[in-house]
Amino acid sequence: MTQFVSPQVQDLLSQERQLLGDLQSFLEVQRAPLESVQQARQALSNLDEAFLLVVVGEFNAGKSSFLNALLGLSALPEGVTPTTDRIYVLVHGPELGELQATADPFVSRLQVPLPALEGVALVDTPGTNAIIRQHQVLTEGFLPRADLLLFLTSADRPFTESERQFLALARRWGRSVVMVINKADLLETDQQREQVRAFVEKGARDTLGMAVPVMLVSARAEQRGGDAGFAALRAELSSRLSEKERIRLKLTSPLAVASQLLSAQQQRQEAARQEVAADLAALQHLQAQRTQHHQQLNTDLEAQLGHIAKLLGEFEMRADKFIDQKLRLGNVRALINSRTLEEDFRREAVADLPAALQQQFGRMIDRFVENNLHFWEDVQLGLLRHQRGSSTSAAGSAGSLGRFSYDRAALIEAVSGSAQRHLESTTEKQLTRQLSQDAESAMKGVLGFGAGGLAIGAATVAAVTGAMADFTGILAGLAIGSLSLVVLPQKRLAALRQLRQQVAALQESLETMLRREYAREQERADQRLDDAMRPFTGFITQQQAQLEAAHTRAEELSRQVEALRAEIEKASRL
Repeated sequence: MTQFVSPQVQDLLSQERQLLGDLQSFLEVQRAPLESVQQARQALSNLDEAFLLVVVGEFNAGKSSFLNALLGLSALPEGVTPTTDRIYVLVHGPELGELQATADPFVSRLQVPLPALEGVALVDTPGTNAIIRQHQVLTEGFLPRADLLLFLTSADRPFTESERQFLALARRWGRSVVMVINKADLLETDQQREQVRAFVEKGARDTLGMAVPVMLVSARAEQRGGDAGFAALRAELSSRLSEKERIRLKLTSPLAVASQLLSAQQQRQEAARQEVAADLAALQHLQAQRTQHHQQLNTDLEAQLGHIAKLLGEFEMRADKFIDQKLRLGNVRALINSRTLEEDFRREAVADLPAALQQQFGRMIDRFVENNLHFWEDVQLGLLRHQRGSSTSAAGSAGSLGRFSYDRAALIEAVSGSAQRHLESTTEKQLTRQLSQDAESAMKGVLGFGAGGLAIGAATVAAVTGAMADFTGILAGLAIGSLSLVVLPQKRLAALRQLRQQVAALQESLETMLRREYAREQERADQRLDDAMRPFTGFITQQQAQLEAAHTRAEELSRQVEALRAEIEKASRL
């Protein structure tokens, strides 16, 4: 097409080649389906091919007989069964030649005298809606290469549903169409002919979204001496195939392909954006789960600390009562024997405090471990549900998302697998032992006693026992033999003050240790989750940026396509 065209057309051709080359590169970078890349490459090649006038229709619409009548030759086989099993490209030549193979094994080239169609390649395609599926595939695959379609339907069954579907495909590719109703000789009256014509015209208009020429012809009548419908069709083709109109169609046809390819790619990108949005929502849900988990643990911790405070408060009340009752002159006999006083204090004031604290610690650990395991189970379950939902939605979006779908699925699986491995490798006994060991170490530092190898309950007993020893040491100093009766009331008050200070210190130490160990375990859980999620989070962030850049580029290419189309239409009117 580069010969014998004006400088203006040459400039338009140059712009279009650049644009179609950019489109092909864009699709390759975006890992679009191979078929889309090939169609972009073919659209670029079409600019250098002859103008393609493509005849399509169902297998028994009489395409081959129609073409033979149009050519005035018997160049193509005819029959009542599907006879065209390949695509025939008919080009003008001085005489009827032999079939020639092409690079495409399903396309044959045939030279025939086409003086009225010089510069045009007439293409006969296999019939659609035939039992041989390959015929349909061949014709649909050739459709984007057509510059002008002659769409054949039959007067005895005009505009079937399968024909409507094929015409919808032609609209999607932006093809220009001329409707041809063959076998018009089967219609006996003008009224029948007008009814069929109007029916086909409406069906085509509704499907294509625009009115197109509708021609009634009879190949049989043409072959037997002449048909007025063929004369009208030739006049229509003469108008459609003028040099200016051929150039317009030749330039706009690849742009229609470009628009379709860009639209399909944008749909794939939109599907990917929806997947990314769903992934972000899943990540946000995980963060919300983590926040809720922390809140629940803190709420439980405060409740458990409240129980400890209650136990220590009850002990303090018992100790207050004991000191107030025992450190009086009326209890001289008991005050004389410090050992008896100490034993009474342990029995009446301390009572079952160590056992109660040990039991409370056991309940705290059970709650803590249970909440942590439930959290990881929720993480895994949520990811599995997200992955199943994503797989279902991606199945309908064209294996289209390609590497993106594979990568994200693998990363979701990695996060879910991390949760599963954590659940499989971490038992309640292990978590309990870890927390107990951490608590023991903490209590050693805070309370300053040696309890190597003790579990947390035993460590608690040791801590309380140590505190009680301090209390009973005070009591020993209050024995009647070591103080005067005058100072006894002051000593009793001092004992009460020191008791309260010791209980407060013990409660503060226990709370400090428990809060720190809860926080430490949460840091471990957060780190495990962050480590598992980091690759997935990075992937989603990267995909967001890439999809945004691809969207911008696709929009830019679409604008260029429309601008060039408008320039071509403007030039064709000059």
